[in-house]
Amino acid sequence: MDAVDPNSSSGPSADPSSGESSGAGETERRVVHLRGAVALLGRFPALAGVDLDIDRRRIVLLRGPNGAGKTTLLRTLAGLVHVSEGEAVVLGVDLLTDRRSVRQRVGLLAHTTGLYDELTVADNVAFWARAARAERSDVDAAMARLGLDGRLRTVPVGRLSAGQRRRTSLACLIARRPELWLLDEPHAGLDQEGRDLVDQLLREATAAGATVILSSHELDRSLQLADEVVTLSGGVATRDS
Repeated sequence: MDAVDPNSSSGPSADPSSGESSGAGETERRVVHLRGAVALLGRFPALAGVDLDIDRRRIVLLRGPNGAGKTTLLRTLAGLVHVSEGEAVVLGVDLLTDRRSVRQRVGLLAHTTGLYDELTVADNVAFWARAARAERSDVDAAMARLGLDGRLRTVPVGRLSAGQRRRTSLACLIARRPELWLLDEPHAGLDQEGRDLVDQLLREATAAGATVILSSHELDRSLQLADEVVTLSGGVATRDS
């Protein structure tokens, strides 16, 4: 599929019964398009020819054994890992030629928090929000949503518990109002209330038009959330039926 400006008009839609479709309409609907995508870690192909299409407003669960390529795939879609072969288009942006512009439009929750221990909770969230040109109101709303709008606002992140740090990372993500959420073990370090809140946030995100791709060892919980399941093995993706 050719990369097309996602803001362009789709024009008249084709009759679905005719077997034809509007190319622009498909582009507006599709968030991820990979064909034969290869990503190397050193000389090792962490992604070994991945084919994957994901449409807007979906929650997609990535599963597979450790070392299958889940984290690399998430980082690749975030524009942080170079695609050395194949096609890779995210939000209408060709990752082979322009990884930088996609980074402002996605939110990545990784194993490492990406937080600055010496900064307060509020300053961390504001820092990551500014990188995506978010408003101060987005910062305040995100912190309130994660229960960080009280005394925790002024606490340095280095003094937080693991669960509070995870909530801060989530606040950093949602303050950016990303079109594509990329989550690596989003429930890790959270209590039951926190895990339930994550599930609610993901459903709210897709209802508002975003797309969610997550990997999680909490399979029972994640399978209840997911609209689709993709299994990675040996750097190759297979969509579960």
